[in-house]
Amino acid sequence: MRIALDAMGGDKAPGEIIAGAMKALEQIEDDQLVLVGDESAIHKHLDKQKYRKSQLSIVHAPEVVAMDDPPVEAIRRKRKSSIAIMNKMAAAGEVDAVISAGNTGACVAASQLRMRLLPGVQRPGILVVFPTFAGPVAVCDVGANIAPKPSHLYQYALMSGIYMRQVRNLQNPTVGLISIGQEDAKGNELVRSVNQLLRNDERIEFVGNVEPRDFFNHPADILVCDGFVGNVILKLTEGLADSLFKTIGREIARQKPDIADHFLPVVDSLYARHDYSEYGGAPLLGVDGTCIICHGSSNARAITNAILTVRKQLKFNINHKISEQLQPHPARENG
Repeated sequence: MRIALDAMGGDKAPGEIIAGAMKALEQIEDDQLVLVGDESAIHKHLDKQKYRKSQLSIVHAPEVVAMDDPPVEAIRRKRKSSIAIMNKMAAAGEVDAVISAGNTGACVAASQLRMRLLPGVQRPGILVVFPTFAGPVAVCDVGANIAPKPSHLYQYALMSGIYMRQVRNLQNPTVGLISIGQEDAKGNELVRSVNQLLRNDERIEFVGNVEPRDFFNHPADILVCDGFVGNVILKLTEGLADSLFKTIGREIARQKPDIADHFLPVVDSLYARHDYSEYGGAPLLGVDGTCIICHGSSNARAITNAILTVRKQLKFNINHKISEQLQPHPARENG
């Protein structure tokens, strides 16, 4: 497998990106990593590392898409950026997958522009697996599509089901629809229409509407929503987890300083298990290629896990199964 990595994408690039790549190379033998970005900046970090040169190459990209750049405009204007070049390589078959912690909108736009969509897919969606105390919960979409049609969310449920079965080894994943109430009549027109589409497809183990307050109780294996709601959930849970564990740690140290040394490692262990970096990155489902979008503040551990995850996605040929399932059963637009 040939995996392209955006060396310039993210708040901690290129240092943490390259460190994550080096760690991944210790765990893979036959695959090749391609670092795409400013060659001189990459060498400043790479020259300090020991690695098998047969497994690593560099493709120079003199431009960088900033986090605040307008996505579509940036891809059209910065054609020599790491994101644009990576996706062009993927479209040409020069690499099998792309990974970036850079501008999410630009990653989605470049993937759609270069790789195109899989047959039968109407819009791509970003799937994020959230670690909860009751087990992992996948949410799709978390930012690729903020103004979807009902059929888009319906397809997200089908694509997410394939991903969870193949990559996460979950045999019969259940699906819930995020809404303001559990009753079928609750929610806006979009939610009510999607509810019917999901309920009418026997391939989907639909549990009904799910209220956000039940999110951490694992109401379903997969939750679908529009990209705006999903992104709000993503940012809220990140902030909540970080604040909660820090508060617990401080309170233990304040009230029981004599035993804090015994409890704080437990808190740290729990935090590590519920850290976004454990899952690495989020697959962009629906594009005719393989794209993993990582958190903007991804550290080396997150990048390593993203590389290991994308290998699973390629191994199980997720895209073929998505096309297979969507083409014979095109989503019926409901309003």
